[in-house]
Amino acid sequence: MLTYLQVATYEELSRKGADIIREVITSKPQCVLGLATGSTPIGIYDNLISDYQAGKVDFSSVVTFNLDEYAGLDGENEQSYRYFMDHHLFNHVNINKEQNTNVPDGMAFDLMVEGICYDTLIESFGGIDLQLLGIGLDGHIGFNEPDDCFTKETHPVTLDESTIEANARFFERKEDVPTKAITMGMGSIMAAKQILLVANGEKKKAILEKALNGPITPRVPASILQLHPNVTVIYSEV
Repeated sequence: MLTYLQVATYEELSRKGADIIREVITSKPQCVLGLATGSTPIGIYDNLISDYQAGKVDFSSVVTFNLDEYAGLDGENEQSYRYFMDHHLFNHVNINKEQNTNVPDGMAFDLMVEGICYDTLIESFGGIDLQLLGIGLDGHIGFNEPDDCFTKETHPVTLDESTIEANARFFERKEDVPTKAITMGMGSIMAAKQILLVANGEKKKAILEKALNGPITPRVPASILQLHPNVTVIYSEV
């Protein structure tokens, strides 16, 4: 079942997204959350931090798995997704950061082996209860770029030029953007019990329409979400 919510502002998107995640944590304190980076989830994380400070949510038993990481960046690098999560969420709530937060190791010697280990670890925790996703302008989720087939496992990827262009704003120069990454595959994402997809801005409207109502095709990776039994989409144009 797909639930589609169009809201008026990014602030409303962020509040509703945080409410959904908070409800999952409240109903299952030891839940496993799949988390995403990028500009859109920041407001959700800000709201969750405010909820924690107000005593409305407890992260002490929550386990998290992030979708992806750049290849070649360690967690101390300000452009790494480990750094992003520490800065935007983990350092500000009572989660056990050392034991209960997981991000793929972009510095792993063999990213294929790292992917196998990552999927095995997710399975050992019983799978993901809620997976938070954004969507790229080309329809990618995580770093699953348009392709000829859906890749099931966590795996290394070469980033599309459009993805590099989109992420260049976070770096001093476009040349500094890594060209490779490691990402959860579609199997890991689709195995989540619940999926929350958030999208902000008029420029995301066309690809969201393709993903939710067009053909299911690996050329639009997010279109596979049409096959998931429990997806909530929150979209705001501004």
